[in-house]
Amino acid sequence: MENTSTNSKPHMSRIRRLYFIKLVIRVLIFIACILVWRYRPEMLDILYGFNFFKKLSVFHVLWVIWMLDMLWQLVPRARKNISLGSIKLFEMHFKPIVDPILERINYPALKEYIIHTTKSAYKVFIIWAAVTLGIGILFLLHIIDGNIIFLISVFFYVCDLICVVIWCPFRLIMRNRCCTTCRIFNWDHLMMFIPLLYVPGFYTWTLLLMALAVWIVWELCVMMYPERFWEMTNVALRCSECTDKLCTQYCQKLRDAVYMEADFQKLKDKILE
Repeated sequence: MENTSTNSKPHMSRIRRLYFIKLVIRVLIFIACILVWRYRPEMLDILYGFNFFKKLSVFHVLWVIWMLDMLWQLVPRARKNISLGSIKLFEMHFKPIVDPILERINYPALKEYIIHTTKSAYKVFIIWAAVTLGIGILFLLHIIDGNIIFLISVFFYVCDLICVVIWCPFRLIMRNRCCTTCRIFNWDHLMMFIPLLYVPGFYTWTLLLMALAVWIVWELCVMMYPERFWEMTNVALRCSECTDKLCTQYCQKLRDAVYMEADFQKLKDKILE
């Protein structure tokens, strides 16, 4: 009987559907912020100093949403409505190798993997630092103001999910297979909010500080528990275990069990001593 599994088009997963909905919501938020900037710019005064405490506005709601998003990245929880890529740092999502041949973790190979991916990650860091510096120069030259910088951050908020569900330019540098195995998945909020460094205020700097806390926790976990971040030591990260199906290419070969077993065997042969 002919195997049709490689010919049938996969259904969109629940997580991928949810992330598309989130993307639409973020686009609407961005449009709303542009309209506020254009027609009610005084509402953006909340960004500066301690105006956060002077008057309630819809931007307080947005601040709460962002703060909660970041807080959830620091709290171990079940994989109900979030990608494994964001929560793989927690022990509860770590599935150690069970193959009888790989009875122990090959730590030299793991160390080499982490060093390689960290070098790639900090290439992204340098690029984003350059982008942030460019924004700062435009600000210091009075070409843009604090309100525009806030809109840039909201635009990055939209771009974050574009990278997840449509196309991610950072994969060209990171060379990771998908979001599940991404070394910098939880760098998103720091990359979003780092331009707010130029806008001094309780609203902006609390967002930036929380984003920095999320980034520090992520990086500490990479150093302390590197086995949670590699598919050869964490079974949960393998394509054969995937339920998120966020990969944009929808590669059938990666989803077919036969091919996956062959690919895994090749990887195993490379790291076995």
